[in-house]
Amino acid sequence: MESFGLMWFRRDLRLEDQRALYYALKEQGAVLPVFVFDREILDELPGVRDARINFIYGVVVDLKRRLEAMGSSLWVYNGKPLDAFRVLISTYHITGLYMNRDYEPYAMERDSQVVGLMEGHHIPVKSYKDQVVYEADEVLKKDGTPYTVFTPYMRRWKQHLQEDTLDDHPVNDLTAKLYQTAPFQMPSLESIGFQETFMSFPPRIIDEETVRQYHQNRDFPAVNGTSRLGVHLRFGTISIRRVVARALQLNETWLNELIWREFFMMILRHFPWVVDQSFKPEYDDIEWRNDESDFKAWINGKTGYPLVDAGMRELNATGYMHNRPRMVTASFLTKHLLIDWRWGESYFAEKLLDYELASNNGGWQWAAGSGCDAAPYFRIFNPYRQASRFDPHQQYIKNWIPEIAAGDYVDPIVDHKHARERALKIYKKALNKNKELL
Repeated sequence: MESFGLMWFRRDLRLEDQRALYYALKEQGAVLPVFVFDREILDELPGVRDARINFIYGVVVDLKRRLEAMGSSLWVYNGKPLDAFRVLISTYHITGLYMNRDYEPYAMERDSQVVGLMEGHHIPVKSYKDQVVYEADEVLKKDGTPYTVFTPYMRRWKQHLQEDTLDDHPVNDLTAKLYQTAPFQMPSLESIGFQETFMSFPPRIIDEETVRQYHQNRDFPAVNGTSRLGVHLRFGTISIRRVVARALQLNETWLNELIWREFFMMILRHFPWVVDQSFKPEYDDIEWRNDESDFKAWINGKTGYPLVDAGMRELNATGYMHNRPRMVTASFLTKHLLIDWRWGESYFAEKLLDYELASNNGGWQWAAGSGCDAAPYFRIFNPYRQASRFDPHQQYIKNWIPEIAAGDYVDPIVDHKHARERALKIYKKALNKNKELL
């Protein structure tokens, strides 16, 4: 029976600066790379045309091709992870399993089950930090409790970085230890239940000129002023250590945005109930209107508020939305329309190429006022003012709402002043109710 260790690719779909792969190759006599199209995740997706699956599929195909150029291959399984590893254990002599840690609730439960299976067969498992610079328990207050406000967390995070190095993990000199084999079969996209979307994806490169000007241009959706690396950070096709190293050299504002990502991951790890509950419990007493016709208008970009509608149309067409419209659309849904932030969060989770549970949840709760370090409930974006400030020539708006130039644009579904006063009243009622209970 053939003998080797396993390297399980998940949210780390690259060969460069990849910690688990690096240590697997260093420590094992031979290493077989493995990827699982996880049915526990795929079967929960709403449709067969999911751009994220197209992205992952394309990356896995390329990863397999690159491994085969080295005389190895990628063993790809369509099913449940436990079943995949049962097949491997029954077919080969497995000498170890290597993987990079994942911090979302389902992933942690899945990994615990796989570790249990391996340990039951006396197969050692090693896991590594790879998708973050600092894990949830590495940046804490002096008393050992987690931060719930971003700025002191950010300062402490940067203090840690002054003491550490963003070490690289090159595998070029170790690839001879990849298990040498004929190519394994790759399931087709259709066989895993999905269809081609033909959606384009941003390149996996750091545009240095864009990043240098990030602090000046990041709020203007008509300008190419953001890195667009979100999808690559989400699926690990680029190393966060290398990205942070470049941020340190190029732009501190961009670095701070990368730290926000880890802040929200830390919050999710320490307060996992935020997945479906407000971080501030009193906000769960808000009497949401949850009007389905209003929600449909918001989804389709037909609210009559140009910046909101442009943002939603961009999302529906591309799987991406600029960060400024993200804040405005989220504020509009929760405060102008008084629709539960969980509805919006769920829709973004379906559509965003760079969807990440921690950041999506954190962003929505920030907009709704219910999250940690959130915008106060009385901060209600004026969508007209936001548009005039950040899209003064309507370049972004006209790109996504061509009918606006012809005067054929829909009327607002709600008056701004009325919506603002209504939101303040409803929010105050919920918060005062909790004060009375105390």
